[in-house]
Amino acid sequence: MDVNKKIYLTEEGLAELKKEHGELTKVKRPEVLTRVSAARDLGDLSENAEYAAAREELSFIDGRIDEIEELLKQVTIIHEEKGKSNGNKIVKLGSTVTLHVNGKKETFTLVGEWEADPNEKKISHESPLGKALLGKKMGEKIEVEAPAGKIKYAIVDVK
Repeated sequence: MDVNKKIYLTEEGLAELKKEHGELTKVKRPEVLTRVSAARDLGDLSENAEYAAAREELSFIDGRIDEIEELLKQVTIIHEEKGKSNGNKIVKLGSTVTLHVNGKKETFTLVGEWEADPNEKKISHESPLGKALLGKKMGEKIEVEAPAGKIKYAIVDVK
């Protein structure tokens, strides 16, 4: 992980990350440490599958805790500007953008890469569509190169 790179998160995304960190450090890690200790007490560690599985899970949890702690050091919050809406609003991180594509409307929220979730219509500002949208205004048209070819979008609304 690049320690100089900013990690962009919404306040909701930051809360989720902190919640996961708390869950891992206060609940899951202590549970797995108890499993490791109990498995160790069973004797021969070279043939103890429970011990090996618990150690592997502990290693995974410790790695994720370290990763979250590094992310939290680099977080820049995306502030939403509620209540401000005008026709010239520029697409930026945190914007919710309604697009017209292939005869239908799609709405996406532009977020940092760690919060991106296509199932929730949250796209990364570093994705091809996210990059193309940044800095654009309502009414503008963009083209995005996709595996199936160029896709044309019209920006219908920016919130």
